[in-house]
Amino acid sequence: MAATLAFWVLAAISCWNFHAVSAQPSPEVQKRISAAIANAAHHNSTDVDYTQFVNVFIGTDNFGDVCPGASVPFGMVKFSTDLTGYAPAGYVTDPTQKIRGLSPMHDSGTGSSLGTYGNFEIMPMVCPHGFNSCPLTLASRERFRKNNTDDASPGYFSQTLDNGIKMEATSTRRAGLERFTFPKGSKPYFVLDLANDLPASFAGGHMDIDPEQGRITMGGLWGSSFGPSLYNYQAFACYDLLDGGKQKLSEWGVWTGMTSEDFQTAGLGLTHLNLTRNLIGGVYESGALFSYEGNPEQVNIRVGISFVSTDQACANAESEVGNASFEDIMAQSKALWNEKLSKIEIDLKDTPANVTEMLYSSLYRASLTPNNATDETQGPFANTTHPYFDSLYCSWDTFRTFYPLMSLHSPVEFAQIVDNYIDGWRKLGWMPECRANNLPGWTQGGSSGDVIVGHFAITYHNEAAALGIDLDELYSAMLADAEINPPEWNTLGRQADVYKQYGYVPFGVLDTSSTGRQTREGSRTLEYAFEDFAVRQVALLLNKTEDVATYTNRSLFYRNVWDPSVTSDGFHGFMQKRAPNGSFVHTNPVDCSPKDNDTNRECSLQGDNVVGFYESSSWEYSWFAPHDTAHLIELMGGNATFLKRLDHFFDAGYYLAGNEPSFQTPIGYHYANKPADSVDRVRDVVFTNFDTTPAGLPGNDDQAAMATVLAFHLLGLYPVPSTSQFLVLSPMVPQYTIHNSYLNVSTTVTTKGFDARSVQRTIPKGAAAYVKSVTVNGVVQPTRCHLDFYDVFRVGGEVVIEVTADKNEANSCGASVPESVSTGGFASVR
Repeated sequence: MAATLAFWVLAAISCWNFHAVSAQPSPEVQKRISAAIANAAHHNSTDVDYTQFVNVFIGTDNFGDVCPGASVPFGMVKFSTDLTGYAPAGYVTDPTQKIRGLSPMHDSGTGSSLGTYGNFEIMPMVCPHGFNSCPLTLASRERFRKNNTDDASPGYFSQTLDNGIKMEATSTRRAGLERFTFPKGSKPYFVLDLANDLPASFAGGHMDIDPEQGRITMGGLWGSSFGPSLYNYQAFACYDLLDGGKQKLSEWGVWTGMTSEDFQTAGLGLTHLNLTRNLIGGVYESGALFSYEGNPEQVNIRVGISFVSTDQACANAESEVGNASFEDIMAQSKALWNEKLSKIEIDLKDTPANVTEMLYSSLYRASLTPNNATDETQGPFANTTHPYFDSLYCSWDTFRTFYPLMSLHSPVEFAQIVDNYIDGWRKLGWMPECRANNLPGWTQGGSSGDVIVGHFAITYHNEAAALGIDLDELYSAMLADAEINPPEWNTLGRQADVYKQYGYVPFGVLDTSSTGRQTREGSRTLEYAFEDFAVRQVALLLNKTEDVATYTNRSLFYRNVWDPSVTSDGFHGFMQKRAPNGSFVHTNPVDCSPKDNDTNRECSLQGDNVVGFYESSSWEYSWFAPHDTAHLIELMGGNATFLKRLDHFFDAGYYLAGNEPSFQTPIGYHYANKPADSVDRVRDVVFTNFDTTPAGLPGNDDQAAMATVLAFHLLGLYPVPSTSQFLVLSPMVPQYTIHNSYLNVSTTVTTKGFDARSVQRTIPKGAAAYVKSVTVNGVVQPTRCHLDFYDVFRVGGEVVIEVTADKNEANSCGASVPESVSTGGFASVR
């Protein structure tokens, strides 16, 4: 998704019109990364600190919505500052925005214009006139940052206020340490927030100060950032203030205030707050205020969070941090990141430096979310014995590239998340689609979780039981999504009954048994059909012969919304929404594309989105049949017309790099037997839309969807979800090795004839970039266009992709183009 809520709530702002503002991180960040890459390339050591290559600020500008906060892989905690203005992940580079405070809970790349989490903000300050002079409410305490001082790396975050106070943080999974350095001779004060969060959704809570123990505990209820407002989640925090007895409190108390009424009041010595939701509207702000004796220059605070209780929040801090120093926790975090990043090792010596930085920064974000909240469950999942991951928004974003990349190197975490999806079916009757803040979020394309669990089943069915996955349960969960129409399908499942009745999702249908926002009929039909293909694949795996026939047929329902009569830019045939009587309801294929001149048109989840597609145009969604592109080519008039239309799609400006439905489109040339054209197009896509600056993403990272599509492009591969097939492109690195420690195999891909000159937007004449041949473990493959997971990444070994400068020589697939259902492809699973 280009930007789920950014597109929805800020509907007048088109993501293709986003403009970057001045970036804020310290120039030393890029200097440090560049020096580390150069040093590693020069020494070519086997003992590599991969975290040095990661730029956590990529995507913190240009509405990338990336959180650069301190975290561990899949950590619940992400320490970052919260800034004013549009800041869904808390932090933004925009120097015109002010800092509200430092908080331990954030999501990354979610596109919520309201923001998400940002609970339990703490703001350090100096109050020269004492306790009662401190600014407490958000509006009064906000401050600008000191220019060019923001710093961060995997497991570490730092920012300096314009008054010279430096804030730092490092983390474990559910806890961490905050460190504050004050100007010499000043008395440190802190405001700790109970009520405020980024979307201003406080629904009641409590706070207690224990001055003897030096501990503040708090918790409450807040609202979802991407789901029904009637739902609330609970969260708790534990702040230990004494640094194991090295620090001593001077003053403490609680405060309340309202920015809208321009008042604040503090109670020195008071230790308890118990507040309900402010029913008249607005946030009744509240929290704690405390100071330290002796004017220490440095103050250390230990923080634990929990979704269960304050006791558990404190226990998390005690067990995960204990008495460890800031440097100890930072080193532990870095070690966890190195373990994850080293799953893919590249030839550092000959890889272009910008590719190294983009790749490892992408791999970092690809393990930043979702948040592992196992043993931190609430609501229907309270006390579940299964793994639990929060912030899944959204499966529609992540099924295409995020989980296929995980399948290459991290099957254990992949299995845990799949178990989490299945557990959603166990507890709720359907798998989650877009869970956020431990609450159901809005569905976008249907039940995309089917594709995610389907991909796991196809790639790891042999290991499923050992990894804790019951394939029969997995299949039952998929069938529930496909067959059982929930009474309310805005947050779970599909509008399955009418889809099965008509063979498409009809516009304006009388649906007497279920409720949902009846929009996006064209795109939901296309997504439902691909989800049915995922069900078909698992049915094939489990020898469910009748189901294979049923779901093969249903996977072709995408054809039912193809209207051959629609013309745009001289091309005939486009996907359109369709009425129950079978007639098409025409909309202009240009609507909701980057070429749409109507900035007021609704294109997302709004009730008045009449276009028929979700965050996309018919020009874009008309390419979406990843399992049956061969027939799509026939619908469009054959190879020659398909290729001409594909070129026009890009050259006329209809393609949007930040929109998931067209992720595979640049590789569409493969299916028309022109793979060298795919290489050209992918080079252009990468270097037009991605770079190493804070504005280096084409909009919202979308839960690392952008990170993982970029990673695949750089590695010269592209997955076909719910299959074991990978499309072969031209790697932008001379060699890389993917390690799968669970299977105990490693696969090395070598680009024979690699030419660094080709790694740019336009491949210069004479530069080798086009795939001449593919060899797997010494055997030259009959096709240069696709590989199978079972021949390569499951068994490990050596893959050689030979490249040539002769585009004509390389511009055919050889024995076979990638598979399609209609031409007999995907007839069996490995």
